[in-house]
Amino acid sequence: MSRTTSISIKTYLEQPLYSAALAVFRLAFGIMLFGGVIRFWLRGWIEELYIRPHFYFHYYGFEWIKPLGNGAYLLFAVCAISALFFAVGLFYRLSATVLFLSFTWIELLDKTNYLNHYYFVSLALFLMIWLPAQANLSLDAWQRPTLYKRYLPRWTIGSIRLMLGIVYIYAGLAKLNSDWLVQAMPLRLWLPAKNDLPLVGPLLNKEWVAYAFSWFGAVYDLTVPFFLLNRSTRPFAFATVIVFHVATSILFPIGMFPYIMILSTLIFFDSRDIDTIVKKCEHLFTKLPAATGSDMFTFAPPWRRVVPALFAMFFVIQLLLPWRYLLLPGELFWTEEGYRFSWRVMLMEKTGYAQFVVRDGATGRQVGVNNTDFLTANQEKMMATQPDLLLQYAHMLRDHYRQQGMQDPKVYATVYVTLNGRRSRLLTDTSVDLAAEKDGFFHKKWITDQQYKIYGL
Repeated sequence: MSRTTSISIKTYLEQPLYSAALAVFRLAFGIMLFGGVIRFWLRGWIEELYIRPHFYFHYYGFEWIKPLGNGAYLLFAVCAISALFFAVGLFYRLSATVLFLSFTWIELLDKTNYLNHYYFVSLALFLMIWLPAQANLSLDAWQRPTLYKRYLPRWTIGSIRLMLGIVYIYAGLAKLNSDWLVQAMPLRLWLPAKNDLPLVGPLLNKEWVAYAFSWFGAVYDLTVPFFLLNRSTRPFAFATVIVFHVATSILFPIGMFPYIMILSTLIFFDSRDIDTIVKKCEHLFTKLPAATGSDMFTFAPPWRRVVPALFAMFFVIQLLLPWRYLLLPGELFWTEEGYRFSWRVMLMEKTGYAQFVVRDGATGRQVGVNNTDFLTANQEKMMATQPDLLLQYAHMLRDHYRQQGMQDPKVYATVYVTLNGRRSRLLTDTSVDLAAEKDGFFHKKWITDQQYKIYGL
C-alpha cells in the first residue's frame, strides 16, 4: 500500500459524522437489552436455565465461570440496571463495562444456551466500551456539558456498521451450501409445521415456498448491508429488514434476534438525517439534550493509538474466526467443530438420541445412565447432537461414579443423530472410552464419518 493510499484511508476514517447516530444506537440497544433481561426474568427462564440444572456445560478455557445458584437473580439485576444506565448514558464507561461483563458471564454459564444474537450482543458491547457514545443524548453530558461533541470520527460509527456487515455477510456465505440451496433444508421441514397460521398457513406446505425462502434468505444476507449503506436504496432495504425479521420472528422461535437486528440496523442511516431528527425531537429529551455546535471528539493520548489498534485486531479476529473449521477434517454440520461463533444461523435440523453406559474398570460392572437424573430437557436435547457436549457429559459421569466408589470408571456412548431429514446415523465410536478422551480445539477422532457430503462454504 502506497503512502498516498494510506493517508487517504486515514483521512476517510477520521472524517466527521454526527454523534447522534451512535447515541441513538446506544439508547435503542440499551433499552432493548433492559427489556430482554426483564422478559427473561418474568418468564422464569433464570431459574429454569441458570438455577435448576445440576450440571453446566462450560466453554473450553472458561471452566472458571461458575454458576451462582440463587445469586443468578442478582447477576441479572446488575445486567438490567447497567443496561438502563447504558441506555441513558449515565456513568457510561462504567455501565458499558459492567453490562458487557455481566451479560457475557451469563452467556458463558452454559454452552447449551448459546445463540448467535447473544454472541453479537457481547461483541457489540465490547466495542461500545471504547466508543464515545456518551457524547450526545446522555446524562453524563447533561451533568458535564464539556462531554458534548456533535461530531465523531467516521470509524467509530463505522465499526458498528462493520460488525453488523460481518454478521450478515457471513450468515449469507454460510447459506451457500447444497442443503440450503439445492435441498431447501431445513426449511422444508420447518415451514409446514406453521401451516396453521392465518392466510399464509396453507402456502407453507408448498415445496416451492421453502425454496423461495432459502434463496431469498441467502441473497438478502449477502446484499442487505450494501443496500443499507447506499442512501438511495436504504429506505427500501430497511423496509426489507423489518419485513424479513418480523416474518422470521413469527415463523421461528429465535427469541430477540429479529428485533436486535432491526434496531441495530438504524446505525446504517445517514448520521446527518439522524442528527436532524434528534434536533426536531429534542423537546422529548429534557434530560438528554442533543449536542449542538461543531465540536469534534478526539481520543486523548495514548488512547488515540491504542483504541484503533485494538479495533483493528478485534476485526481481524472476527474476519478469520468463522473460517477455523477449514483446519479440521470432517463435515462441519456433522462434527460441529468450528460451528459456533461463525454466524451460521438456522442452517440445520439436527436431533439425536444418546445412551451412556459406565463400566467399572476393576470389576467390569456396568451401569446404564438415565440422562434425566443429571440434565434438564434442554440440556439433554443439545448434548445429544454436539460432540463437545457429549465429551463434557462423559467426563462428568466419570467423576460422579468415581465419587460413588466405582474404580477407574469408563464411559461409553451410543449416539444416533439425524441431520436435515436424513436417516439416523451413529455419531460416536461406541468402543471409545470417552472418559479418557481430552477436550480441546483439535479434531475428535471418535466422531464417526458422516458418509455423505454437504457442498458449499
